[in-house]
Amino acid sequence: MRSTEMEKDIIPDDVALRLQALSERLKQDTEDEEALIERGRLYWALGRRSEAINDYLAARRINPEGKAKELLKATYDILNFYNKDLYNP
Repeated sequence: MRSTEMEKDIIPDDVALRLQALSERLKQDTEDEEALIERGRLYWALGRRSEAINDYLAARRINPEGKAKELLKATYDILNFYNKDLYNP
């Protein structure tokens, strides 16, 4: 594993390289919906929730009815989950 300039934590080399490639791709085309979604999914898997949400929101601006719409819904469902039994044993 290694850390890249854009990474806050040490992450696997293959993931770091994929993130870097997607970021470079987005520099060339800021409206690449697929790249935004893929990078968002990688960020989510790394626990970098706000960066994932930002990518999903950018993808939704490009295509309001695309895949990002469902990803955002699922993301917010997860973040807003509340189980009263967990707080009242």
